[in-house]
Amino acid sequence: MTGGPRQTASAAPGPSRSGAIRLRAAVALFHGLFQILGVQILGVAVPLLTGSPAQGDEFRTPTIAAVDPDWRAAHAQLRSELGSRPELTGLLTFTGAGGHAPDDPRRWPAFAQLAALTSPLFPAIGRSTVPVLLPLDTATLLADRAGGAPQLAPAHYQAGFDTEMFDAGPAGYDALFSLPPTGIDGSPQRSFAEPVEVHITGSLLIYDINDPLAGKGEPVKMVGAPSPDLRRVIREGFVRYAFTRFGVPYVVSIPCLDSVPRRHRLACREASAVAERFLAALRIAGGRPQRRHGNIESVAVERPAAVSASFTYRPPGAILPNSGYQGQPGRPDLTAYAQIRFPLRDVPAFANSQSFLNWGDCNFTGRTASPHSKGAPYRCRRNDKPLVFDESAAENYSYPWQDNFCESRHFEVGQCANGFGHQGQDIRPSACPLRNDGADRCEPGRFPILAARDGVILRSPKQQAAYLLVDAARDHVRLRYMHMAPAQMDADGLLSGRLVAEGETIGFVSNYQDYPGGTTSHLHFDLQVFTPDGWLWVNPYVTLVAAYERLLAARGTEVPPEPPPEGATAGALTPEPAKTDTSTDADER
Repeated sequence: MTGGPRQTASAAPGPSRSGAIRLRAAVALFHGLFQILGVQILGVAVPLLTGSPAQGDEFRTPTIAAVDPDWRAAHAQLRSELGSRPELTGLLTFTGAGGHAPDDPRRWPAFAQLAALTSPLFPAIGRSTVPVLLPLDTATLLADRAGGAPQLAPAHYQAGFDTEMFDAGPAGYDALFSLPPTGIDGSPQRSFAEPVEVHITGSLLIYDINDPLAGKGEPVKMVGAPSPDLRRVIREGFVRYAFTRFGVPYVVSIPCLDSVPRRHRLACREASAVAERFLAALRIAGGRPQRRHGNIESVAVERPAAVSASFTYRPPGAILPNSGYQGQPGRPDLTAYAQIRFPLRDVPAFANSQSFLNWGDCNFTGRTASPHSKGAPYRCRRNDKPLVFDESAAENYSYPWQDNFCESRHFEVGQCANGFGHQGQDIRPSACPLRNDGADRCEPGRFPILAARDGVILRSPKQQAAYLLVDAARDHVRLRYMHMAPAQMDADGLLSGRLVAEGETIGFVSNYQDYPGGTTSHLHFDLQVFTPDGWLWVNPYVTLVAAYERLLAARGTEVPPEPPPEGATAGALTPEPAKTDTSTDADER
């Protein structure tokens, strides 16, 4: 893994600058409301800003709190877990060298010894800056190793769970386990016929995202609970169990549907039973005290001094008029959550809407016509933007960029006004090569997709989405890539545990959405940060703008939001179709 973000710190803005930023965000919010209502002020669209280049201190890094793990408490817990096994006496040294600080590893030699014993199962476990809790019968594992017992399958020591991925680093650790579809003795029967994937994260870093739903959920009372503050919450397509231990936030989560069980969709009530078995089996498996981090304050993002002659972008939060879920506006967010390499190799690239631009399906909310021939005109019923039935239309492959994080989808997004949205940003590649002269679809598989940071892949076979997990000294984020062909990703070994380097080719822009050709040719890219509720989606738009500017070595120019067509009134909002799926592995164009 690489180090943290490389933004250059600068002096915090003075009161006048911060006031201007707040005013800018407020104007963007009200402009979005005016768009939804079809209102114009003085007969013209309300401009957010002039077409001048954005100021260098408008984009900012996130504020991140760094916790201070209580290694004394973790040491006492480890000693308690192993103390009932006399055959382990002397295997670990629980008396450390005096005169060292509590965060000095020499104070707690047992952790280094434990890491040496568990690292064959969990490589580099000693790199974790927080105590590692895993569903591991540590005492039995150590006793068997010390006694020369025959080597058994890891699941024997892991309450029946198989390890799919483990990664540890300066920000903490992340692990993915799975429970076989047949279950194990004592586990409830379930309808879901696939392995259940269970994620656990312990993080030194906690992102401040001004989360309106933070800390919700219900307290959980269970035998063997890892902490008295354990709570359960269903958010953004996951059931989550959050708790604090040794001063560190941990979250166990399972993707699920908050609905009735299905053979191919795990219900959250089925997931809860699996999660609680997982939680009851948690024991200390590793980690190593290290000198504590300080909190990471928000600073201005350094941007190129040169100005691009071509790159323009709409303001953050300025989604297409009437394209938000149930009429919600976009959410202005000026945060660059991580410094990344732009995820497409070639420039230019075009961030815009797939559902509400040419060839789009209007997110199934209705079109004014049913175009079947290339170039046929139509509109979405919910707005007046003229469209054509042609994926290669020039507008799809031209500037300016447009935010579509809160665009209408049925995916839960706590950062959007009505709680639902797109979860990420769609990006088209440089061009739309056609199969033949009369085609209206782009040829997939032409444009390379790159790893945006050094990290580890989180993806099971056949899945549509690939996560890139970044655990670094100054950030702890997950980046998600969608619409590459699953069969090709499987063949390329883009699977959980694979280490990739920033700039490495990991696939090609494609159009896979449940099947080949199920969406336009584009990359859906999104970003999650770690919070006390676990991994939550945040708007990647500014992160991508800043990355693109670094790639171009030139700053983009912010232009006003797109006004409605001259003389047109905003279309009546079409009711959203019934919400049937809040899973996170699908993206409706």
